[in-house]
Amino acid sequence: MIGAGWVTGYHLPAWGRQRQRAEIVAIADPSADAAGQRATAYGIERVYASATEMLAAEQLDAVDICSPRETHAAMVRLAAGRQLDILCQKPLGIDLPEAEAVVAGVMPPTRLMVHENWRFRAYYRQLKRWLDEGIAGEIRQVSFEFLSSGMLVGPDGLRPALVRQPFFRTQPRLLVMEVLIHHLDTLRYLLGELEVVAARLERSNDEIVAEDVAAVVLRRPADGLVVNVTGNLAVHGQPPAPRDHLRIFGSLGTVELLGSNLSLSAASPRRHSFDPDATYQGSYDAAIGHFLDALESGNSFETAPEDNLRTLRLVEDIYRLSRFDPAAEPR
Repeated sequence: MIGAGWVTGYHLPAWGRQRQRAEIVAIADPSADAAGQRATAYGIERVYASATEMLAAEQLDAVDICSPRETHAAMVRLAAGRQLDILCQKPLGIDLPEAEAVVAGVMPPTRLMVHENWRFRAYYRQLKRWLDEGIAGEIRQVSFEFLSSGMLVGPDGLRPALVRQPFFRTQPRLLVMEVLIHHLDTLRYLLGELEVVAARLERSNDEIVAEDVAAVVLRRPADGLVVNVTGNLAVHGQPPAPRDHLRIFGSLGTVELLGSNLSLSAASPRRHSFDPDATYQGSYDAAIGHFLDALESGNSFETAPEDNLRTLRLVEDIYRLSRFDPAAEPR
């Protein structure tokens, strides 16, 4: 395990559920306290101050890269240099060119999978099965909303989103690269390949560098289907914790996901409710299980690097078309 930060609190339980097939034997993080706490909590035998030190000392089969995204390219190259199989948190680089260079440099026998777990959430897997059944008929419109009041100042004078994720303050690319990238990938999974038609990005407050408001219009080249995506972390009347709201309007029915509730409005309606906490952890469980399944079978990764690059191209097009360069904006 490379990294001992927040997200490893979900990766490590997922690996624990695979203990018959895999064992986490070492963890590396510059923070001795963070690495030590994870090692103690999850029974990891050895702790290292750096990935370089760990890879030099250990005989490993694979690495799970959970370090900050600005380190992903270097960590993938380091592990690939030792011909290890790699699971790497999204994205593979700070931007598309860096990610493309990383992918080009990974050679067999190393296999690389991007840990893009959002599409592995149980309600999205169920929704995909419904669409494959054709229960909505011909899809005519798609609307996706991701809304939150987390960037609004609360009664305590703080912005809840920045309390939960303090690093949001300094990210040069925020809402699209850090959050909506998940939804772009999931929409591709559900609907097929998409292209960006138009985009507008904004920043709601001066405590952050980058965007927290986004309006994006996507189109499916195969048939011209329009997909509208709205992301806004500063919406009055919304809870601080955002939730996905996806509506797919078809000729035979409407499929709607609101939070953890999935429904079909049609001649024969359907409804499924999912436990939100179990679904959240379950997406990590499923992604890591898929990584091991593909290593054992030799089958392709669902979130292979080449697939993830297509999502990153959508991200780059959004920033380009919006004419919003967060890194260049004055604070």
